[in-house]
Amino acid sequence: METEIENLRKKVAELEAENRRLKGEQLTENSAKNNVLVNETDTALPMSLEEYRRYGRQMIVPGFGSLESQLKLRNAKVLAIGAGGLGCPALLYLCGAGIGKIGILDNDVVDESNLHRQVLHTTTSVGKLKCDSAKEYLLRLNPHVDLATHPVRLLNENAFDIISMYDLVVDCTDTPATRYLINDVCVILGKTIVSGSGVKTDGQITILNYKNTGPCYRCFHPKPPTPDSVPTCSEAGVLGPAIGLTGIALATETIKVVSDFYKDNFTPFIAMYSAFPQQSMRVFKMRNRQASCAACGDKPSILKKDIESGLLDYSAFCGQVTYNVLPAKNRLSVSELQQRMRQKGPLLLLDVRPKDQFEITSLPNALNVDWERTLSKCNKIEEILPADFDKQQDEVYVMCRFGNDSQLAAQKLMLDFGLEKVYDVKGGINKWSCEVDKNVPIY
Repeated sequence: METEIENLRKKVAELEAENRRLKGEQLTENSAKNNVLVNETDTALPMSLEEYRRYGRQMIVPGFGSLESQLKLRNAKVLAIGAGGLGCPALLYLCGAGIGKIGILDNDVVDESNLHRQVLHTTTSVGKLKCDSAKEYLLRLNPHVDLATHPVRLLNENAFDIISMYDLVVDCTDTPATRYLINDVCVILGKTIVSGSGVKTDGQITILNYKNTGPCYRCFHPKPPTPDSVPTCSEAGVLGPAIGLTGIALATETIKVVSDFYKDNFTPFIAMYSAFPQQSMRVFKMRNRQASCAACGDKPSILKKDIESGLLDYSAFCGQVTYNVLPAKNRLSVSELQQRMRQKGPLLLLDVRPKDQFEITSLPNALNVDWERTLSKCNKIEEILPADFDKQQDEVYVMCRFGNDSQLAAQKLMLDFGLEKVYDVKGGINKWSCEVDKNVPIY
């Protein structure tokens, strides 16, 4: 027994000695690693060795500009206005490329309907501010980038203060009023705008007020488009990869502007991307700055004081869609429609959404008549309603997605075809889902 104990004591001593030896080796290894880290940061090189490794693949691209261009990206301050379908992919690649400071301006919150295309946001981001959600993702992507958030709506009173902090603006907005505001402020401040737009399966990219030499947005659009000619993603739909490719193209053009790729050879252009039927990117040369332009022309009439004071009302300038075209007696809430269904049984309900939307969800017994493609162009009511329909006695209920097109459809039925008992359903099938039947999908 004593011999066994002695052997065990020797074994323990050997293990303790081995443990001390291994600890010494680990300390030596850690010291070596620390020396490497010191060498990576304590250096006369313009970037850390980690940054060389991170950005090396783009620095060796012919035409990019090597280290000089990378340092220009590192020193740049870029503001992205909008962290949605365009802003997310643009921000993703600008951050990855090493833009020194990126501002993210967006006061909206993440919704489930955003997730198929707004790739910086995840399921757990729903309900968060988009700018905060985007920042969280981008910090994980590249800790070398300084990220600032502006959880506000861009307005006359704050636009100059915010935009003046940056060198370049990436316009990822989707409303004409905001585009004109961004344009006018950037022209006055001498900032370049990389601008994009996209809806359905198409996208557009252009560079405005390049190095303060023009042309600007007003050179192309001295007068705003009519409000009803500018569909939003929620109204017209959007294919995620199509808007994503457009956003990536915005990042590419931003990198080219910041790295001075266009320094001696800039030609105004607009690039138009189409996903269907075959993918294509067409580039068109655009006219130069217009001497008569109210913003960047020889005698500009748009002044900073008029913008900041609110004298220049962009919403009024662009106009707003007014869909309250029917008398109150011809409009019903969804709860009133439900009550009439219970009292009268099946009703003649016209659903004027496009066929693709009607196939997603619809109410029982609804008749689908596409407003834009069919009803708006219809000359004979017999083509739509049953042959035994009585214009004076029979009732027609009209529904769409949000309650906008249905008003126009109801108005046409009354004015063009003489129907007397026509009722628009306020808020459309979206409101029906929210207030009557939550099992009806919201899309």
